[in-house]
This record gives sequence, C-alpha cells and structure tokens, in this order.
Amino acid sequence: MAKGLKTGGRKVGTPNKTTNEMREKLTLLLENNFSKLQSDIDKLEPKDRVKTLLEISKFIVPTLKATDLSLNMDNEVNI
Repeated sequence: MAKGLKTGGRKVGTPNKTTNEMREKLTLLLENNFSKLQSDIDKLEPKDRVKTLLEISKFIVPTLKATDLSLNMDNEVNI
C-alpha cells in the first residue's frame, strides 16, 4: 500500500445503510405513536410544552450556524 493512497472503505458518496435504516425505523415509530405523543405533549405545562417542542424541532429543522460578515470598504464616498 502506497503512503497516502486510500485503498479500502466505502466509495465516496455511498450512503450509510445503518443510518438510513434507523431513520426509517424512527419515522415509523413516530408515525405509529403520533396521537399518543400529541396527547402527552398536550398534558404538559405551557413552558414544558414549548421546551419539548423546541427540543423535538432540533431533529426536524436544521440548526443555522452564525455567520460573521465583515466588509472592507476602501472606496471614498462623495455626496
């Protein structure tokens, strides 16, 4: 094996089979228990309900990363 030459493992772009299977099983579990989950959430106090929904949303809505924006303006402005 030549140094720095990758010779094994998955090909680039090959999906992770285990991850996909777990996502499908979790989706099925949630679909089959949605009404029970909704009922449990409805029984929570408002502050706990909001906290729970925010926690669940992390798995549905992608988390946005903060971006740093810096401008370097060397142009002179005349009015």
